Amino acid sequence: SLVWEAVPGMLFQEDRQSSLHPLRLSWVLGYNSSLAVHSLMDGEARVLLYVSSHTVVIHDVLRNRQCHLQGHLNTISCLCVSEDRRWVASADRGPDALIIVWDSFSGIPVRTIFGSHPEDGVSAIAISQDAKYLATISAGAVQRVCVWKWTLPTEKPACSTELRPDFGYQDYVSFNPQNPNEFVSNSKTQVIFYLWVRKSHSQGCEASLPSLQTFKTVVGHFSQSVFHSNPTEALTGTSAGKLVVWDSTDPHCCPRELRDKPHSVKATKVVSLQKESITVLTVLESFIVTGDVKGQIKFYNGRLQLLFCYSHSKVGSIRSISFCKPPPGPAGASSAGSASCTARSQPLTRSSDSSDSVSLALNRNFILSNADATVFHVATDRMNFEKVMEEAKKAVNAIACHPRQARLALGSHCGLLKVWDYEQREYLVSRIFPEASIQCLSYDPEGYFLAAGFTDGSIYILDAISLQSSCKEFKFSRGPVTHVSFSHDSEYFATADETHTVTVYKRVLQNGSRCWEHFAELCSHYKPIRSILFGVQLESNEPRLLSLGEDRHLIEYDLSISSKDHLEVLHRDRIEQIAVPLCLAWYPQLSKESFILTANSCYKMKLYNTTTKLCRKTLLGPTYGSPLEKIQILPTTNTADPQKRYLAYITKDKVGLQILPVDGNQHKSSAFICHPDGASNLATSYDGRYIFTVGGNDCTLMKWEINLNALDAAVSLGGEDMVPFYNLLDGGREGEFFRELEDYFYYAQLHSQGIDTLEARQVSTHIPLEEIPSVMRAMGFYPSEEEIEEMLNEVKFSKYVDTGEQVTKINLEDFIKLYVNHRPAFGLSMNKIQRAFRVLGYDNENGDNVIDRGDLLWLLQHRGEHMTEDELALCLTTLLGRRPGGEGSELDTSGEAALTEEEIPAEITAEMFAGDILGLPIAE
Repeated sequence: SLVWEAVPGMLFQEDRQSSLHPLRLSWVLGYNSSLAVHSLMDGEARVLLYVSSHTVVIHDVLRNRQCHLQGHLNTISCLCVSEDRRWVASADRGPDALIIVWDSFSGIPVRTIFGSHPEDGVSAIAISQDAKYLATISAGAVQRVCVWKWTLPTEKPACSTELRPDFGYQDYVSFNPQNPNEFVSNSKTQVIFYLWVRKSHSQGCEASLPSLQTFKTVVGHFSQSVFHSNPTEALTGTSAGKLVVWDSTDPHCCPRELRDKPHSVKATKVVSLQKESITVLTVLESFIVTGDVKGQIKFYNGRLQLLFCYSHSKVGSIRSISFCKPPPGPAGASSAGSASCTARSQPLTRSSDSSDSVSLALNRNFILSNADATVFHVATDRMNFEKVMEEAKKAVNAIACHPRQARLALGSHCGLLKVWDYEQREYLVSRIFPEASIQCLSYDPEGYFLAAGFTDGSIYILDAISLQSSCKEFKFSRGPVTHVSFSHDSEYFATADETHTVTVYKRVLQNGSRCWEHFAELCSHYKPIRSILFGVQLESNEPRLLSLGEDRHLIEYDLSISSKDHLEVLHRDRIEQIAVPLCLAWYPQLSKESFILTANSCYKMKLYNTTTKLCRKTLLGPTYGSPLEKIQILPTTNTADPQKRYLAYITKDKVGLQILPVDGNQHKSSAFICHPDGASNLATSYDGRYIFTVGGNDCTLMKWEINLNALDAAVSLGGEDMVPFYNLLDGGREGEFFRELEDYFYYAQLHSQGIDTLEARQVSTHIPLEEIPSVMRAMGFYPSEEEIEEMLNEVKFSKYVDTGEQVTKINLEDFIKLYVNHRPAFGLSMNKIQRAFRVLGYDNENGDNVIDRGDLLWLLQHRGEHMTEDELALCLTTLLGRRPGGEGSELDTSGEAALTEEEIPAEITAEMFAGDILGLPIAE
């Protein structure tokens, strides 16, 4: 197998990088600084192992290459590596949590454990010295500790035990290197020792809490616990700079018996090492190594005497220390063995460290990471601190691609702004804005300037090369700036902020150089602004500006007649009735008509005429768990076929591609998990080869390489012509639903010609447009009057631009496309009806959410697309099985009392309204 034949470095081979998927993760910037960074190197190499969001990254720093271990659906919560650096174990926290063991030589997952802790996932993980066992602690309120023999193909742990809540939240675990049956974990206030043993064909795990005792000194919170090389002693570092020494020695038992039965543990001493809080504690051979909040790494001998101290003024609070592999060779092996034997025979009260063992340990270079997302390589022989990585330590939301070069600007909430060459994979320039948080970025169309918006409402215009300010700082926004965009000629740039205000800046000449000044602003929305977009007038080369808000309004501003401090609105259009529009883009010119593309919260994509703002098409968008949050048209790369265009998008946690034109065919889109905790932004390279995503609070950027051929192949495999749309129907082309649709379609033909007519029938494959609403309702889709108008207009004007004539009828195939694109993406939902009742109703004395009968009848006649009194009476009598007739059908007649009192209860629940009145077959 590949694992058996794997050698170090094999996973970086070029042929492993090819992918048959439309998107391939090719690089990651940033990592989870709350987790450890491990060294997989030996000698002077710089091969790091760390976690970025849901991906384990193996990073060869010197050769500037990465390998990504992908398999987790959720953000990885813990990571460990075996002593020989061969095996890597990762675990996540969330639904369908996984534990995966990887071969670090080949990058192959050799074992995946499903359902290990199904409630909340894993909070801590450790691997034994012999690499045969894993210890995991669940992340739930009631924690469970499990031991897994991962080399066996079983989904059940070798043993497990449940912890009492008063033990505290255990978030760190480590094995005894001398005894894989023993391990220790700790919370901030409790340390627990475990011994798992085989008892008559079964295995059990017992947790031993150290005997309760009052320390005579303040020890602070516990940070990490490890076993010393003496098998009966363990150590715990604390936030008060102290080291607690635990001993499980029982004077009435011999050491061999200690390994076969649970034993009591107690603190034998508390040693005050320093004033600074100890954040990292580890054991190297016979030496104890600590890291603290001041960036100091200290080596102690067995008597806790300080041997060496490494420190650097810029290190800061240490999060992890990882030593390189021991040097190979007989001499090194012999020295290591003697050092280990010496340590095992000596408790902490004595020491016999030789100069050879000290020299061996202190010749082990190591990697350390700190709380500021910086990684250092420390050469112990030279006491040299080399900065290996420096990434954002706070949320990353701001990203922008240079319009003409392979450069990417990246900004974070810690005020760090960097420009990265994504072809050479190296940083070019950076700048720190102290006490500032960067929220958004945008290059001007020429790539000369970079605009940066901050959470304090300020705007900086920077030189794109040096990142030095080109204009004075602007601060006209009263809230965090969320969007910034330039016009095509750089004459204007505009911003949107969290106070729902659009601010426009105009270019001027100052001292012979180009700059911008504040022009005008307008609080044009009453809910958050989702997008601002510059375009070009159809008749001229003048810029046009639009904004889209969660208030469902698309607003176009008239820049030509706007004046200083007065921003004029040209059009204000409400483009949605129920759904919330989420993103906006100019649709490519694929036909004679020009469109604006939007995506909404109901998984629909809509095309609006750029001039009239009328909805011309409603289409089913990608349905990958959440609606599209942001969209960008991919720059064209196919000069041979300019009509072949693509759309890049992100959902809540995925990045994807969509083939244009959009038509509802679900095979024309593909998506991959990018940031499980939420993707916050995306950008596309100027040449259309890459998509970049950032994950906000996960502090990572991911570079995705695009393979359009793979996406085109997926479309071909999905079927041609109507096949993809038939498959969207329940049962497909041969199902009962389709046959029922055919029956209704042809019944509509009869109805349009008159049911009782004696004239010869006109056989046709079409029905008039007026019959569309009736067939839709017969198939279980109940559109509003506005949706009906949009459907009819979509068909009526579908060929108007090309022929100048309106369409008056529709065939079955086009009707199916209309149906699958307009109906709710996931059918009828009882949750929506219940939510409406919670808003409109009240809780009765039984605790049920209800609407009063009189209030319901009033709402139906006065709110929304309200009904007349006659229409309501006709609907209710029909729904309740009565024959509407003459005067008795009106609600103000004597028939109303019988209808409302006998058939409709005084208090109506959502379930009663949906099932008993409307008769809808809605599942919970």
